[in-house]
Amino acid sequence: MKNFEGLDFYNISSLLTDEEKAVQQTIRSYVSQNILPTIAEHFENHTFPKNLFKDLGALGALGANLKGYGCAGLGEVSYGLIMQELERGDSGIRSAISVQGALCMFPIWAYAKEEAKQKYLPAMARGEVIGCFGLTEPDFGSNPSGMQTIAVKKGNDYSITGNKMWITNGGLADIAIVWARLEGKVTGFIIPTNTPGMTVRNIEKKFSLNASVTSELIMKDCVVPEELRLDVTGLKGPFSCLNHARYGIAWGAMGAAMACFDEAKNYALTRIQFDKPIASFQLVQAKLTHMLSEITKGQLLAYHLGRLKEQGVSHSEQVSLAKMNNVSKALEIARMTRDILGASGITLEYQCGRHMMNLESVNTYEGTEDIHRLILGEYITGIPAYK
Repeated sequence: MKNFEGLDFYNISSLLTDEEKAVQQTIRSYVSQNILPTIAEHFENHTFPKNLFKDLGALGALGANLKGYGCAGLGEVSYGLIMQELERGDSGIRSAISVQGALCMFPIWAYAKEEAKQKYLPAMARGEVIGCFGLTEPDFGSNPSGMQTIAVKKGNDYSITGNKMWITNGGLADIAIVWARLEGKVTGFIIPTNTPGMTVRNIEKKFSLNASVTSELIMKDCVVPEELRLDVTGLKGPFSCLNHARYGIAWGAMGAAMACFDEAKNYALTRIQFDKPIASFQLVQAKLTHMLSEITKGQLLAYHLGRLKEQGVSHSEQVSLAKMNNVSKALEIARMTRDILGASGITLEYQCGRHMMNLESVNTYEGTEDIHRLILGEYITGIPAYK
């Protein structure tokens, strides 16, 4: 397999530090050598390469932008580059690692008691403990304020009952970050998945994110001690986690788009029709030009958002714009690549069909494209249209 160079039309690499370049190259090489040779088989068989957690833990990629507790303490741009390279391999792989770091390790790092931080974070950074994030419910996705999972205080413990749906890593996880209503206020808890009363059911027959484990968490009187309650109340807790994850998705989607562009270009240059490569036709060149344009804009959006986050001046609406735009454009590019490849594009011999199906899910989870439009609409007008 030839080395992947990646589209960098505006020479963004010239803006990266030596450390950021090294991080990108390390993960890029890992993806090329350890993910791409087998990912089509995992996708077809609905299996997840669980060894990735320990491999990527050894590379410092789990919770990479967190400081202390065995985490790498990298900057936000380095973290974004990790997500970009992982999703170049597969959205399901990036989802699993994103959930581990942004949705599980981050709330423990930010809100857990010190004892829980010491217990879980170093092991999670090594990939020895896997986490999942329970916010979405069967009847409440875009509107988490309607959640029906309940926590009841019983002495120094809490009893938690409810269902969580579409949970990445659920069937692999050792612990779950679960959000529940405690005396009417949304509160987070760390729940070991072997807690009595916890049942995990994997969701089968998916056509998207097949190389990722998606599950339902069913809890009935799960007893959790006080030391595993997170010290945050209200939706600001889960939303702070989602903003970290959405930022990574904005980078990750560009990785999938870059993979598709590379495949479309190479195919067009070698596919002969009417006695010449299809890359010589105006319509194909127009499509490749559109891809180059949208990828370049998305890369610049993600890069500058990363620098704003590093300066501590970014805000959630900026994250919404990047997630909304970059995933939508990546999905468009995957579909366009499939079109250039013709019938070949529907086979797992090529990447674009797999990326196309995966990105249908990425465009929906952690805020649908329309929900992010409404978030931005409220920012512009001051009027919350979803209420």
